[in-house]
Amino acid sequence: MNTFLKPTPWDKRNFHINTYELTSASEEALQETNQIEGHFTLKIDPTVNTEKLHKYGFYYTDTLMEPVCKKDRLQLFEQEGIELSREYDKTHILEIAGDVFTNGRFHRDFHIPNFMADHRYKNWVNDLIQADKIVALIYENHLAGFFAYEGDKVLLLAMDKSYRGKGLAKSFTSHCVAELFRIGNYDEVRTSISPSNSASLNVFISLGFRLNGAVDVYHKLNGTLPVGV
Repeated sequence: MNTFLKPTPWDKRNFHINTYELTSASEEALQETNQIEGHFTLKIDPTVNTEKLHKYGFYYTDTLMEPVCKKDRLQLFEQEGIELSREYDKTHILEIAGDVFTNGRFHRDFHIPNFMADHRYKNWVNDLIQADKIVALIYENHLAGFFAYEGDKVLLLAMDKSYRGKGLAKSFTSHCVAELFRIGNYDEVRTSISPSNSASLNVFISLGFRLNGAVDVYHKLNGTLPVGV
C-alpha cells in the first residue's frame, strides 16, 4: 500500500501520539490523514489553494522563509571578545533553549499544550548536543549563546538573555555562518526563519543572505493528545 505519511518519531516521543509529515498535498494524501489517528504536518507553497486542506481539517501554524548566502557574499562583523567553542556547559545550553524557543509552530498549534511544545524544543537541542551539532558563543570568557546546524543549514540560533540587546547579534551570527562555511566547505549556507521573527530575519539579510522562497506550514490532529502523560 502506498502511503503519503512519513513518520516523525522525534515528535511522537514528545506528544505521545503517532506523528507524520505528508509527502504530498494531493487529495489522496489528505484522505489518508482521516484514516488513522495522529498529528500531521504539511509544508506547501504559499501560492497553493488551501480549500482542500481546510476541508480535511488542516490549519495554518507558520510560514518559513529560506534565506541563503553565497560564500563570497558573507559580511563578517568583528567583535572583540567573541569566540566559538565546542566546550560548554550542556545544562546552560538547555536553559538558554528553554528561555528562547517559546514561539515556534508547535507553540502556535492550539491542540498542543505549551509544556509539550517546550519539551519538543529541549529534546531537539539535547539531540543536537549528543550529535555534536552545537557550537557555543563565548563572550569575554562566558557562555553567551549557541548555534546548531545540520549540513549546510543553520538550524537554531540563541543568546542568553543576559547578552541580548548588547549589539552582539550581527557579530555572533556572522561568525556562526563563517564557521559553517569552514566546517563543510560549502558554496552556500541556508537557514529558515518565521517572518514573525523580523529581528533575526533582518540580521541574516544584513550579513548577505537573500530570500530564496518560503513554505507555509499546516498541522492537523486526528484524535486527542494524552496531555496527562
